[in-house]
Amino acid sequence: MKIQAVIKGIHGYIPKYILSNFKLEKIINTTNEWIKSRTGVEERRVLKNKNQGSSFMGTKAVIGLLKKTKTKVKDIDLIICATITPDLIFPSTASIISNKIKAINAFGYDINSACSGFLFAMITGSQFIETKKYKKIIIIGVDKMSNIIDYKDRSTCVIFGDGAGAVLLEANKNNFGIIDSILKIDGKGKKYLYQKAGGSANPTSYKTILNKEHYVYQYGKIIFKAAVNSLIKIINEIIKKNKINKNNINFFILHQANKRIIETVSKKISIKKRKTIITIDKFGNTTNATIPICLWKYEKKLKKNDKIILSVFGAGFSWGSVYIKWGY
Repeated sequence: MKIQAVIKGIHGYIPKYILSNFKLEKIINTTNEWIKSRTGVEERRVLKNKNQGSSFMGTKAVIGLLKKTKTKVKDIDLIICATITPDLIFPSTASIISNKIKAINAFGYDINSACSGFLFAMITGSQFIETKKYKKIIIIGVDKMSNIIDYKDRSTCVIFGDGAGAVLLEANKNNFGIIDSILKIDGKGKKYLYQKAGGSANPTSYKTILNKEHYVYQYGKIIFKAAVNSLIKIINEIIKKNKINKNNINFFILHQANKRIIETVSKKISIKKRKTIITIDKFGNTTNATIPICLWKYEKKLKKNDKIILSVFGAGFSWGSVYIKWGY
């Protein structure tokens, strides 16, 4: 019987500090009504503590996950961390987290694919399970977006927040877990959502700092159209490929980039409102953390054998859908 990777547990972490729309009204020229109508965001969380980066949140999520699943840290074989806001360029945030939790028997690395990173990391990890190479793998999605957001730029600062989520993958032979995936990337989207400086092509300098080139830049209208079209196509593709009756899918969990994107995609595919999960209103776009945070916050509503479609769209462009059957 085929071995599949199944999610055996989920946990998350969100910072305590709440940056509401009303607080943003005092910082930039905007209003609560304007933000809600265009993004669906009402508040977002910000990690305010000094000298604490993505590894702090990721570690919190992993510790909670290990406790919840009663997993011994020495039994973890692999840690993959999806992030675009690593603590450092190197070493990897995965290695920093593994050191903090004392995962002495694991190896690990980071994946950078913007908002699509968590699903890309989860599918990468699932291959180690399916080939019987490893038994217990932790996948983390975490970003401290507040570090790369210009709070004078209304097009970005109203959207993003900080947070982390982590899942435990194990082997399963009962047709639960990750059933199928379709993942895509197209570098033509590079110029529409990116960070201008800090890499090897445009390294940090006095000029790049002065010109605010270390913040997130995006072209909202182009991103909106590309995200809607890509998500509709890939969701329909994975449904058709797996011969699923759409009415039998229990939940569609889309990347929490913009509530209008989620609503538009849902309407075009005729997804019932009760089958979509929304967390962007309370947490904003936490980039790599949105999918695991959705699963974490709605964990009690998920039932064994629930059919779930996870879908993402991010910078690059990158996008994808994963079909899973919930395992507990």
